[in-house]
Formats: sequence, C-alpha cells, structure tokens
Amino acid sequence: MSSSPPTLSAGAGRDPADHAAATVASPRAAPPAHRAGLLPRWGWGALGLFVLASCVLVPWLTLGLPQASAWHLSSYWVGLAGKILCYAMVALAMDLVWGYGGILSLGHGLFFALGGYAMGMYLNRAMNAASGTLPDFMQFMQWTRFPWYWAGTGHFAYALFLAVAVPGLLAFVFGFFAFRSRIRGVYFSIITQALTYAAMLLFFRNETGFGGNNGLTDFKVLLGWPVGTAGMTVALFAATSLSLAACFLLLRWLVQGRFGRLLSAIRDAESRVMFCGYEPLWFKLFAWTVSAMVCGLAGALYAPQVGIINPGEMSPANSIEIAIWAAVGGRGTLVGPMLGAVLVNAAKSWLTVAFPQFWLYLLGALFVVVTLYAPGGIAGLLLAWRRRRG
Repeated sequence: MSSSPPTLSAGAGRDPADHAAATVASPRAAPPAHRAGLLPRWGWGALGLFVLASCVLVPWLTLGLPQASAWHLSSYWVGLAGKILCYAMVALAMDLVWGYGGILSLGHGLFFALGGYAMGMYLNRAMNAASGTLPDFMQFMQWTRFPWYWAGTGHFAYALFLAVAVPGLLAFVFGFFAFRSRIRGVYFSIITQALTYAAMLLFFRNETGFGGNNGLTDFKVLLGWPVGTAGMTVALFAATSLSLAACFLLLRWLVQGRFGRLLSAIRDAESRVMFCGYEPLWFKLFAWTVSAMVCGLAGALYAPQVGIINPGEMSPANSIEIAIWAAVGGRGTLVGPMLGAVLVNAAKSWLTVAFPQFWLYLLGALFVVVTLYAPGGIAGLLLAWRRRRG
C-alpha cells in the first residue's frame, strides 16, 4: 500500500489565508481574468461612456457651443475635473499596493511630485527657449547654465520619460532594501513618510535647482501651444482621462491574473506563500514600482493643469490624504479608490471655500467614520446593498 504526499488544494484549510496561499500554489487554478474576462459587460460600457464623454462630449460642450448657451461648460470646471482625475490616478496606484498588497504607503505624494517636477522642468525650458535665458530663480542664484540633471529636459518625450522613470527608480531602490529587510506594517509606513519629508526639505533649498519654496511655475507653452487657454485645458483633460482609463486597465489586468492572486496571498499570509516556494520580495517590489510610476504619470499631467509644482506637494499631509481617498472609496476594488478621490476632492473644493477652517477636521472625521462603520468604504457599502437586493 503506497501513500502519496499531502498536497495543497484550493479549498484546503478553513483559514482564508490558507485558502489564498493554496489557490496561488495550485497550477490548475485558472486566473479570474480567464474565467470572467478583464471586465464585465457593464464595466466595458461604463469605461466606454467615460472615454466618450471625456474626448467628445466635454470638448463639444466647452469649445463647440456658443458662450450664451445654457449647456456651455466653463473651462474652469474642466480644469478642476482634470486635476481631480489626476488624484484619481494616484488613488488607483495606492490601491494596488495597499488594497491588494497590504502595503500602506504614506509617501506616495513624493512620487506624484517628482513626476510634476519632471514635467515642470520641460515647461520651464519651453518658456525660456525663445530668449535662451535661464529661469528667474537660476538667474537670481547667478548661475550661468543649467545643472547637469536638467540635461535633455527641453524635449517633451524625455521629460515624460523622466516623470515615470525617476519615481519608478527611486521606488525600486527604496523598496528593494525595505522589503529585503522585511520591514512591514506601521514601520514601513513611517519610513515612507520620513523619506517624503526629507525630500520635501531638500527641494525647499534653492541650491537644489528646483525653485526652492516657490517651485516651478509660470508655465506658458506646452508642445508649442499656449497653456491656460480653453483648448489646452480640454486637451489636458482628455489626455488625463485616457491615461486614467489606460492605467485602470493595466492594473485591472495585473490584479485579475496570477500576479494579483499572489499579491493578495502575500498580503494575507506572507510566510505561507514563502512556504509554497514563492519569494514575496519581487512581487511586492514590482507592485510598489508600478504604483510609483503611475503616480509619476499623474504628477506630469497635473503640473500643466494647475500651472505650478512646488515642494508642498511632498508634504506628509498630502500623502495621508491619498490613503484617505483609498479608504473612503474602498480598498481592493480599483474603482472604489478612484471614486473616493473624486468625491473627497469635489467636497474639498466646496468646503475649503464654505468652511475653510473646518475642512481638515471634517476630513479626519470622515476617515474615522469610514474606519469604524464602513471598513469596506463606498464600494463595500454598494456590494453589501447589492447582496441584500439579490
């Protein structure tokens, strides 16, 4: 009588962590993306409507109708919506590492700001290209040429590459040493916040060549077109919308496949995933790096829409807000954090005018209420409502 060694199956064990690890380890388990498709039918429909509205309806309402029309859409609101969509991209990036990987970052504001600075360098050089002069802050410092790290930033494609590559490289180096040292939980969060704060202090110095306290501002030209016009505002809004849709599809594809199941299993039971023969370091590092690159892209789109990028974007408070967007919307859903970013920032735009002295208290109270009574966020409430109706 022969006996076979025990094997892990997708239903092994009563512990959900055991189930997650076993599902990942099973070669027979097909990725959810192969079972149900990347998106359900209604998801593709919603995404199509979003892209159609961003690229056709909004430009038509803003540019194609006479000013006297009741349906005319002000370029101010289009610019505000574009800025909020940049925040939605950051919330999407946060959800990849926190919602699926269990890695709470309090430093994503740094990656966002670095992307903005990379694009700001291009915009500064484009503004001074005709006169051949240095930016005002460099002239004030009596510099005679650009620093070496400004080389090539006069080209849009290279600046866009820097906006994605620099945050990704920094995240890779930082994450490699942090994850290899098994730093996790609140300790990892504190270190990311310390990294962000140190970078903010560095960028505040005039000697760094990024404008000091004022940062990079007064952008006038982008790809030869004037910044601040209604046409450029609409074009940037459409570019942001398409980038958000592309990032969503990319991250959705990642989390719906085997990588996503591994990442969730590492979040729930890292030691058991290691026992199954996987090295969590590389999966966490990949998710962390991709998340930083998405933040950098969002920052690059943000800078020309608001007309300024300064070290204040690296403040710890901004990074904490990013975590609040993800928590309010609902972690581990991708759609939820984007919705949370849109709703929280729309409320912020109104409340900072109506009740400026109470906004931060209201934001803190919202986070406490969600944590205590709706840990699944808005997405969790909607799912619970659908289950009750079904």
